[in-house]
Amino acid sequence: MKNGPSKSAEIRTRLSHPIIDSDGHVAEFEPAFFDFLKSTAGSQMVERFKSLSDSPYSFRWYRMTPDQRRDLRVPRMQWWVHPTSQTLDRATSSLPKLLHQRLDEMGLDFTIIYPSMGMFMLHMGDDEMRPALCRAYNDMHAGLFREYGDRMTPVAMIPMHTPAEAIAELEHVVRDLKLKAILMPSFVRRPIAARASQRPHAIWFDNFCIDSDHDYDPVWAKCRELRVAPTFHSPSGGIGFRGSISNFVYNHIGHFAASAESICKALFLGGVTRRFPELRFSFMEGGVAWAATLFGDLIGHWEKRNLEAIKRLAPDKLDMPLMRQLFREYGGSYGEGALARLGEERSHLLWGAPEDPATLDEFAHCGIERKEDIRDLFAAKFFFGCEGDDKLTALAFDTKKNPMGTRLGALYSSDIGHFDLPDMRDAAKEAFELVEDGLITNDDFRDFVFTNPVRAKTDVNPDFFKGTRVEKDVTRLLAESPKSADTSAHR
Repeated sequence: MKNGPSKSAEIRTRLSHPIIDSDGHVAEFEPAFFDFLKSTAGSQMVERFKSLSDSPYSFRWYRMTPDQRRDLRVPRMQWWVHPTSQTLDRATSSLPKLLHQRLDEMGLDFTIIYPSMGMFMLHMGDDEMRPALCRAYNDMHAGLFREYGDRMTPVAMIPMHTPAEAIAELEHVVRDLKLKAILMPSFVRRPIAARASQRPHAIWFDNFCIDSDHDYDPVWAKCRELRVAPTFHSPSGGIGFRGSISNFVYNHIGHFAASAESICKALFLGGVTRRFPELRFSFMEGGVAWAATLFGDLIGHWEKRNLEAIKRLAPDKLDMPLMRQLFREYGGSYGEGALARLGEERSHLLWGAPEDPATLDEFAHCGIERKEDIRDLFAAKFFFGCEGDDKLTALAFDTKKNPMGTRLGALYSSDIGHFDLPDMRDAAKEAFELVEDGLITNDDFRDFVFTNPVRAKTDVNPDFFKGTRVEKDVTRLLAESPKSADTSAHR
């Protein structure tokens, strides 16, 4: 163990506000989890879990030869993700009591704990195993962390393959286990039934909001009823362009941002933030740069493709007599034969196809009438987990670059337990370097590590921090600034 106060602890003593970590990670102690799963679901379930190809415990890649990996295009997944040179840190990530004892060294007042192996369980396709794994995991963590609720709380895993299974687990974790933070998958892989005979492995990705086969509004309504704020933290390494069979770094860079953008965009365009204005949604460990881009792109697309603007692109707006005249005057190099067929051979891509008038407004579900509506339904509802060493976190507070001078809801996410933070004692130090490097102000830092994390939870559940070390600071903050208004988010 290192002697003397850490730089993180010293930084914390200089601040007038707490540091809330919105995304710490546990490294599951697998033997204990398997014992727990065995006692709740039977030994057969344990063996099934270990043997499934989509189980993080299967080590499928390692059992293959290089030729087999290439033939089957099996992606290189995570390896050596937990720091080991700091033995104390490695133990801390698996032992809640030790983590609780060491939070002051890290400069952290409170942390929300996410899984490591558990994140993959949410995406498993076995309809019997998935809910059983999540139930066992939630029951185990509720017990492990209950004694330490003054300074940390675990997320409960909510499977989403059907609205019914999501609602059942929400009821269990909130009403029975008294948990208050949840984790949902960003997507669900579903088979394409019509292609099953020709391509049995063909799949599509359900984002729960647009083009889904299920209505997930009852799930969002249940979150509102139970006062839990949905968070998303799905791995997407191995999917699409992140499918290298040999390079984990290639697959890992940007993968949390990719899954976060997908569900964030779907929630917005699907009108979820319009229909459920009380909810707040958080997207972990992907940073905020993608969100700043998405926010700007939504505004830009609405300005060019809102219901009135899109009519300027309608095929019937084309003046064909003038078009023929211009081609005759300036298009001689095409040849008379080609010019004679102008207007007769039209591709839908270049000339436009007739569209159903009912489908022209692709912003209809979120009811956008002016660009300020986008700000109110985006910036006021969404929060974005940013690691301490991510310099682009400064974009969240850059009112010159963000449209309409908007500040985005960046959340400090330490990622303790993973390789991203090699030394746990550097947690607060790493984040505060944003201030020391002149990228954000002290007020921005306060929003990053305190105000935004409080808003992300208390806008939905005012009692989220009740009974915790930060309760008095949170109460004071909420008294000074009541629940954030939809029209002035994070300003």
